[in-house]
Amino acid sequence: MRKLGFYISILVCSVLGSFVFAQVAQAESPDGKLRLNVFSENGKALYNVVYDGKTMLDKSPLGLVTNESDFSDHLKFVDSKKDKFSKKYSNEKIKKSAIDYQANTLLVNFTNANQNSIGIEFRLSNNNLAFRYQIAPMKERLSAVVEKEVTGYRFPSQTTTFLSPMMKPMTGFARTAPSYESGYEADAVLGKKAEYGYVFPGLFRVGNDGWILLSETGVDSHYVASHLDTTSEKNLYQVAFPNAAENNGFGSTGAAISLPAETPWRTITVGSSLKPIVETTVPFDVVAPLYEPSQKYEFGKSTWSWILWQDESMNEKDQKTFIDLASSLNYQFILIDALWDKNIGKARMKELIDYAKSKNVDVLLWYNSNGAANDAPMGPRNKMSSAIERKKEMKWLKEVGVKGLKVDFFGGDKQETMKLYEDILSDANDFGLAIIFHGATLPRGWEVMFPNYAGSEAVLASEMLYFSEGIRKQEAFFATLHPFIRNTVGSMEFGGTFLNKYLTKSNKDKNQRLTTDAFQLATAVLFQNPIQMFGVMPNNLTDAPKFQLDFMKTVPTLWDDTQFIDGYPGKYSVVARRHQNQWYVAGVNAEKTVKKLKLNLPMMAGQTVKFINDDAKGNSSEKEVKVNAKGDFNVDIQPNGGFVLRN
Repeated sequence: MRKLGFYISILVCSVLGSFVFAQVAQAESPDGKLRLNVFSENGKALYNVVYDGKTMLDKSPLGLVTNESDFSDHLKFVDSKKDKFSKKYSNEKIKKSAIDYQANTLLVNFTNANQNSIGIEFRLSNNNLAFRYQIAPMKERLSAVVEKEVTGYRFPSQTTTFLSPMMKPMTGFARTAPSYESGYEADAVLGKKAEYGYVFPGLFRVGNDGWILLSETGVDSHYVASHLDTTSEKNLYQVAFPNAAENNGFGSTGAAISLPAETPWRTITVGSSLKPIVETTVPFDVVAPLYEPSQKYEFGKSTWSWILWQDESMNEKDQKTFIDLASSLNYQFILIDALWDKNIGKARMKELIDYAKSKNVDVLLWYNSNGAANDAPMGPRNKMSSAIERKKEMKWLKEVGVKGLKVDFFGGDKQETMKLYEDILSDANDFGLAIIFHGATLPRGWEVMFPNYAGSEAVLASEMLYFSEGIRKQEAFFATLHPFIRNTVGSMEFGGTFLNKYLTKSNKDKNQRLTTDAFQLATAVLFQNPIQMFGVMPNNLTDAPKFQLDFMKTVPTLWDDTQFIDGYPGKYSVVARRHQNQWYVAGVNAEKTVKKLKLNLPMMAGQTVKFINDDAKGNSSEKEVKVNAKGDFNVDIQPNGGFVLRN
């Protein structure tokens, strides 16, 4: 009877006075569990989302406003069309290397008061909904500016939130914010306001009914990067465009588009558990490469002196020490950080690169993204923001054998900045350079879109562990969030895994680390990025236990599979990743008491595996253990502690 009523509702249009309510289209995921309903009501387009018979999003607004025509009101339903979409693809830089994407599609077309047309394209895969707008030419207009979207997400009242606030523009170090480096509040009340909104992605718990992850993907130079904001209705969050003060006030907050146009994808991942959230690949499923790679790019592990030895280490002697460290650990790279242009210089840098090559280590170099949008003084400056200077610089970088760049200090989501990201990546590909972004926005499908893209920070990362005692006290809390939120939608260059007990060059006196060694090793698995700068220091070659060094020598940064095992964001997290035929299972605990877990690990069933864990005093060790034939394994995770299993 319930299904009969549902299908009747599709056909029925109820007229109450002047108010018209009509469901105009419906689609389901291939497994039938995820259902999308589209409505036309009083001139507005809306949708809701149902999963496994439970409403996960109530009727929520669709539409946008351009300077030429308003597609948020006076909309008239025209027609809809269903189809299927599938593709198989491989990408070594994301959480799963081989993906078979199967989706049902729905295109719903509307016209507005000016008789201009807009289509809304939906793709529904199991546990995932992605949608975008298709904007047709407007009579004599072949260009327009999207001024805002009314796209929204109306949650059931029992929902709680896991969100990170947008930073105030032109604040922070040298006025470089916003750079997606705020913390999170777990299980916050629905509708809690943040002055500048919340960054993507956002995680929501719909009471006992399940979980929703919101994000966006497919952002390039043709649009702005957006974020979430609250509204006057506490249950409703909406897509918001960049703040006018970003980039020193330069540039439009809207998106200039050439018609016809397609907007970036809005993505919604839904599940009764956190498993679909951790394992989703939808940010990559709905995008495509924008250009061919100029070569086969290499990814892997890197040393870097700056994280603990800081600016003073930017000299030839110390950099040779870290080249030697990379060679000893069999790491592919060394990152030579800010101020190398002044303290080392290009002539001696060529000699340093040659020295690294003799040690079978490749060099990554740091660059300031620009000099116009903020006051960051470190050099090289003004090399990446100008096409002419950028190409000159990249020509030299290729000639001397540099393999990639870490470009820092962007601070904004306007279309001008999205264009800068794209231009840097595209030019770098011409010169065979991989690119990592730091002090940057969330990557939005870029692992697929840009073949030489190698990760972004966009998180409260390891450098803040050095600078802030408050962040050190919350290290475990944030670590249990990242696999469910930030890192599940894109690569995360965290730059952590410290073996020093004190986060200083001397490894004593101050900045005491408050997490265990096993916790640190676990984050090397929990946090995914194709090139990861690890915080291993030269002194660790003699003061760290052999099992820790052996682990850090062999842990991969490229994964063929990722599986959710257990966890709750802000409390504890257990994730399994596979590299070729080897599985790693890693977990951390942010709670103040021991977490006793019975895990089911079918990938290790009946095997003898290596087990790194902490004792009651927080001392870490390694031993061999047997996982039973059913794959069941009991583990105790100490407060601020962790564990790793590997076969």
